[in-house]
Amino acid sequence: MPFLNGRLRALLAAPLVLLPLLVQPAVAQAAPASEADMGLYTRIGAINVCIARSAGIEFDKAVAIAGETIAQVIQGQHGGVIQQVGAKALTIEELRKGSINSAVLGAVQICPKEVPADVTKKVNDLLKAKGAAGGAKAPAAAPAAN
Repeated sequence: MPFLNGRLRALLAAPLVLLPLLVQPAVAQAAPASEADMGLYTRIGAINVCIARSAGIEFDKAVAIAGETIAQVIQGQHGGVIQQVGAKALTIEELRKGSINSAVLGAVQICPKEVPADVTKKVNDLLKAKGAAGGAKAPAAAPAAN
């Protein structure tokens, strides 16, 4: 009879072990990346571009790595949703394009000597045009137009 009692206790205890898994609340959906989040991610990406360039890495490679890093963070932490862009989750390709743009914009501001002159000119021309159109700054990591 003691064997049965031990076995019975084990059978009764098994559901109790699983109870915390069943009672646990569902994982909350990630919040969209805020303007502050995007500013931080852009700055981190830009700093990575600056560091890579000062270490002799080609500009395109430095920007691609920084952009991919930003895109993966937005995808992982915010489900691909950026508050400034809208409620729809962006695809990883859209995130990459916008993140590369953000890394370039940030690098022009933080370490302009590490950015090729033609790229700096394009960025400055774009920012001037946006400023003249009433938009003082480009939204961080918005998808690039094709």
